[in-house]
Order: sequence, then structure tokens, then C-alpha cells
Amino acid sequence: MARTHVGVFPGSFDPITFGHIDVIVRGRRLFDELVVAVGQNPGKDELFSPSEREQMVRELIDEIVGQDPDEASVRVETYSGLTVDFARSVGATALLRGIRNLSDLQYEIQQAVTNREVANLETAFVVAGQSLAYVSSSLIKQVTALGEDLSVLKAMVPERVIEQLQAKKAERHPTLERLRQV
Repeated sequence: MARTHVGVFPGSFDPITFGHIDVIVRGRRLFDELVVAVGQNPGKDELFSPSEREQMVRELIDEIVGQDPDEASVRVETYSGLTVDFARSVGATALLRGIRNLSDLQYEIQQAVTNREVANLETAFVVAGQSLAYVSSSLIKQVTALGEDLSVLKAMVPERVIEQLQAKKAERHPTLERLRQV
């Protein structure tokens, strides 16, 4: 009997970017099923709540799957706690991670070795396309906090994310206000 290969792509997705979407699209070619795991990172200052992030990711994933229904199925779930525990709970065979640069690679290799030793969980890496290598959620938040015209983000995030960012800016979200003070 053939084994189903389930990949887990974990992240905070605060907000989701075209870089994340690129990893998801390519991950669908590597696994039989892909779980996009929207996590909570206590070390990060969140702009969007877990449910807001899950909703944004789910809407964008639905569009992706609809465009190419023959690739692997994708589901979106939120989780807290250790990524390896979540991955085990969904029967994952590997984690999926995107690499943008050498700094990412160094960190991700350390995590991959730890995950393999501690949880017997492999990691599959995909390298970001050149046009997406500079995109990060942190950069998106900085531009949102300090910029006037958020349309400059069109190359980095989908339009619906820009709309959500504009709403957070209009309400003077504390995370954006803190970034303005730095």
C-alpha cells in the first residue's frame, strides 16, 4: 500500500506574502497533501489575530487550489505549541520551509537537524524565487506602519492583504504604532 506524504508548512503568516504563496504552490508538487499551519509565535508582536490570519490564508489557498485542482490538496489549520507536536498530530512526513537567503538557510538547517533528532521529522526546503527573496512579513509591517501609500506592497502581498493592512493602519493597531516609534 502506498504511503501518503503529508507536508506541514508552518508559519505565523502575519501577514501572508507572495513568498509564502510561492512555497505553498511549489509544496503542492512535493506532497500528496499539504497542511498550512498558522502558528502563534510568542516572540513576535502580532498584527493579525490567529483567526484573522487563518481566514486570510484560507481565502488565498482556496483560490490557489481552484486554479490547479490536480495538484495536492491543501488544508489550513491553526495551532499553538511546538510545531513538531502539531506535525505529528496531522501525520506529517516532513516540514516544508522556504529559504530566502543564507541567514534563513543557517537558521533552518539548525531547526531541521533538531527536528530530525528530536521528533524524527524531516524537512524539505524550497528556495525563494529571486523576485521574492527580499519579502518578509516584518518588512510588510514596517512599510505599513511608516508608509503613506500601501499600494507599493502590490508586488509583495495580494490585494486583499493590502486592504486588511489598510484597516489595521486606520484603526492605529498597537503593533503598527510601536513600529512607528522605533
